[in-house]
Amino acid sequence: MTNLTPCFTLFSQSIDLLTLPEKFTFPFYYQPQPLAIAAVEQLQQQLEMLAPWLDNTDADDVSAGKMFGVLVVQNSLQQLGFLSAFSGQLESESTEINFVPAVSNMQLQDSAFLAENRIINNINADIKQLESSQQLSAINKELSEATATFQQALSAQQRLIVASRLQRKQQRCEAVGQLNEHEFEQLKTRLAGQSIQEKKQLQALKQNGQNKVELLQQALSQLTSEIDKLKKLRKSRSKHLQKKLFAQYDFLNAIGETKDLNAIFAELPEHMPPAGAGDCAAPKLLQYAYQHNLIPIAMAEFWWGAAPKSAVRQHKNYYPSCYSKCQPILSHMLKGLQVDDNPLLINPALGKDLTIVYQDSDMLVVNKPAEFLSVPGKNIEDSVYMRIKTQFPQASGPLIVHRLDMSTSGLLIIALNKRAHKALQKQFIERTIEKRYVALVAGNVVEDVGSIDLPLTLDFDDKPRQLVCYQHGKHALTTWRVLERKNNTTRLHLFPKTGRTHQLRVHCAHKLGLNMPIVGDDHYGVKAERLHLHAEYLSLSHPINHSKLEFEVAADF
Repeated sequence: MTNLTPCFTLFSQSIDLLTLPEKFTFPFYYQPQPLAIAAVEQLQQQLEMLAPWLDNTDADDVSAGKMFGVLVVQNSLQQLGFLSAFSGQLESESTEINFVPAVSNMQLQDSAFLAENRIINNINADIKQLESSQQLSAINKELSEATATFQQALSAQQRLIVASRLQRKQQRCEAVGQLNEHEFEQLKTRLAGQSIQEKKQLQALKQNGQNKVELLQQALSQLTSEIDKLKKLRKSRSKHLQKKLFAQYDFLNAIGETKDLNAIFAELPEHMPPAGAGDCAAPKLLQYAYQHNLIPIAMAEFWWGAAPKSAVRQHKNYYPSCYSKCQPILSHMLKGLQVDDNPLLINPALGKDLTIVYQDSDMLVVNKPAEFLSVPGKNIEDSVYMRIKTQFPQASGPLIVHRLDMSTSGLLIIALNKRAHKALQKQFIERTIEKRYVALVAGNVVEDVGSIDLPLTLDFDDKPRQLVCYQHGKHALTTWRVLERKNNTTRLHLFPKTGRTHQLRVHCAHKLGLNMPIVGDDHYGVKAERLHLHAEYLSLSHPINHSKLEFEVAADF
């Protein structure tokens, strides 16, 4: 009998002692189920035999590792097995692993699509050729030189006019009382003639200079207009081709509904799906399961191989599905399944107290617990801001001067009036406030002291995670000092010289930083009972009386 589900893989080891989860995995924040872990381990054993690029620790973003996923499913014979998938494409797919196919191979197989894609590539080549042409370069250079020469000559003539005006004024002053009325009138007429002549020279200079610049600008415009036309044509054809491609990504859900990418993203502000949407592991897995009447049980995704230069990825670590590409798609595909509750909707601060370390009429210093928002979130209002606003109804102004990540514990400054807020904010802007954190990282840091200088920017494809980006990132500097090494962990003091989002977490975890994530970091490492990062020390000037204040609260880990 022909196997109608060739990608269905039976477990190689006994799973009799593993129970089925009551609900399907919430893909954006989860701890992998035992069945999913068993499937991952089996797939990873097979991946060990794959191409050597998986072990390339010096990989760039193109040749770095890849996200893989498994979906535990049950077939019509009540057998448990799993499906395997990868995000994007592999350099060379192994025939030994039955990965589920792409949802659409139009960009690889459809002749009309490929023909249109070739046309767009040819337009790209024409644009590149025009933009790098010697004629364009020569006109740009000539225009730049002509503009500079014109401005220099104009400035020189204007300075000459100013000097001449002062000289004529002096001549008139000196002539008073020395010349008779007729001679003085003759002098004034002669000086006025000089002024008129200089203004005519200035006007002629402007006219000649502007004419030359305008002629060069017209020549440049003729070339650039052709480039602009090609770019508009490319944009139009690309948009049309993308819509055609996205229409081929027709996704099922558990109740048999189908929606293509165009329809899924039409309701969002961006309207257009991002590049690569639909090619991630999770949508591939669910699509194959629905197409072959397999019941989804649990899912997990993990990174395999070297980390890219920009993002933090740890070999074999589990990661959630990304938000920008997968969240809209999976929201549709999970309809009809009983899915675990979204833990991000549960108030993490419930039952936790906010301890006040210092209080006067102008400011507070509080010790924020871990898993406690600094300001209200999208779904949860309970936060330091709301607690303080309730406890101090007479307080005015924004209250919050700076923030700590929800998962980070420690000292936080609150301003109780606008004047104090402005003064404290000024200290943060001028970086006169001293901050010290204590952290526990996974691994033994070799050096005793050091610094990390890695610019950071938001990962728009995977918010709220941050990327290291030398082109668009904001400067971020951290110095550190080792306190203790024990049980393959290192306790550190961290001194952020800038205050970027997730700065300490990325600087510790990234391969160009310490390459050791903070223990319990669910974004860049492995989740634990808490993130082992604590803001333990602050030194600042009082916002009103300017006295020096120091605060220190030890971490509870």
